[in-house]
Amino acid sequence: MIYYTQLTQKERYHISVLCKEGFPRAEIARRVKRHPSTITRELRRNTGRRGYRAKQAQQKALYRRHTAEKAIRLTHRIIRLIVTRLNDKWSPEQISGWLKRMQIHISHERIYQFLLENKRKGGILYKHLRRSHRKRKKRYGSPDRRGGQIPDRVSIDERPRVVDAKERIGDWEADTVIGCNHKGAIITLVERKSKYTLLRKVNRKDISCC
Repeated sequence: MIYYTQLTQKERYHISVLCKEGFPRAEIARRVKRHPSTITRELRRNTGRRGYRAKQAQQKALYRRHTAEKAIRLTHRIIRLIVTRLNDKWSPEQISGWLKRMQIHISHERIYQFLLENKRKGGILYKHLRRSHRKRKKRYGSPDRRGGQIPDRVSIDERPRVVDAKERIGDWEADTVIGCNHKGAIITLVERKSKYTLLRKVNRKDISCC
């Protein structure tokens, strides 16, 4: 059986570049190696007022996923399944993946929250964790998160309307493709009318690298 896997941030950057270059959805799907319906759904759900942008699309997808996962109640049946696997020394990540194969979408973060709630009530389920003494950090962020933004930046919503018309040469749009494990990056510059694209690899992501 083949399971659907959600688009990665790297794939969304690829889709963003191909959209800016004017490729049709079928060709984008071929190049990203995804089904055309996946690309159609992605563009429909995550395209903003200023077009499809990878960073914005990733934030929207994470927000929807987190909201949907929080809405799922941990019923007595689901709790029994979780506890059974905890007794087998499974990690919350493994339990989450196992539950998804049963069409029960509970994130590993939600399982950790459940264990913390149980501990606060005097429970001992947390002791089944392989590293119960170590503190954990959340791996997801809020779509309203402010960290990492350029100081005194000008919003894309404030650019002249003539730029959106794509009727003149000389209007460029820049973006950044972050490398694996956030090491290195590629700066992309696309001329909006001609779709002429420039790429440059940089070793740092701060403004001094430009």
